[in-house]
Amino acid sequence: MTYKTILAILQSEADAGRVLDLALPLASRHDSHVIGLHAEALPMVIASPMGGPVVDFSVDMQEETSRRHTVIRALFEERARIEGVANEWRGFDSVSGDSAVSGIESARSADLVVAQQTDPDASSGMIANIEALLFETGRPLLLVPYVRKERAASFKKIILAWNGSKQATRAAFDALPFMKEAESVEVLCVDPQDTPRRDAEMAGTAIAAALARHDIEVTIKIENSGGVAHGEVIDNRIADTGADLLVMGAFGRSRLKEFVFGGATRTLLQSMTIPTLLSH
Repeated sequence: MTYKTILAILQSEADAGRVLDLALPLASRHDSHVIGLHAEALPMVIASPMGGPVVDFSVDMQEETSRRHTVIRALFEERARIEGVANEWRGFDSVSGDSAVSGIESARSADLVVAQQTDPDASSGMIANIEALLFETGRPLLLVPYVRKERAASFKKIILAWNGSKQATRAAFDALPFMKEAESVEVLCVDPQDTPRRDAEMAGTAIAAALARHDIEVTIKIENSGGVAHGEVIDNRIADTGADLLVMGAFGRSRLKEFVFGGATRTLLQSMTIPTLLSH
């Protein structure tokens, strides 16, 4: 199993370099086809709130959106040429200008989607709707931290946050290509509970055995949170082990037809220090 089609969500000039630093070397290693995708907001004609004349900003806005399309496309195509990977460009103009929303249909026919973690200091127009990519595509999402500087796209130490859920199961098998390349994979279970079919101390053994059959070096770690939030426990384990990829199921709940992240997922996405593969 490899990632043969990779979708790179390029929301802005600020995040494009980080996303390509991860997506393109990965594509080169897996002989993948990479789709670079960027969206811009459609120009708007705005009426004065004081009842004055309509102000048409469309010309200036169109020039700026065209400039960004050109700059980001040129960056993508040049970087893809240097890496020697098959590629294509998809540019969109939409009401929202959100590359993630515009990329939903493209993501559904990709093996892997790569995007940047939300930067809380970015302007609203530069933030992609990560929830849409996770909850509406059915595809794994590899998030790059907005503080990431290194370019390496291979991962030596991987932590699989495991709770036996369908989301964690999907994430584990979606991450198989990364795990098969890694030196080690740790199955991390936080506060496992006894079930009718399994004692708590046996948590993670079945998935570890399944991964080991793929010739993956697997260990199991059981952590008791002691009342600390599970997201913090996972963060601490990442720091202790020097892991360079986190794999986990993405949990959320629907509210008025919009998904919002559950507690552990939200904590990890806010504090992310390493690339994180999420599946829902």
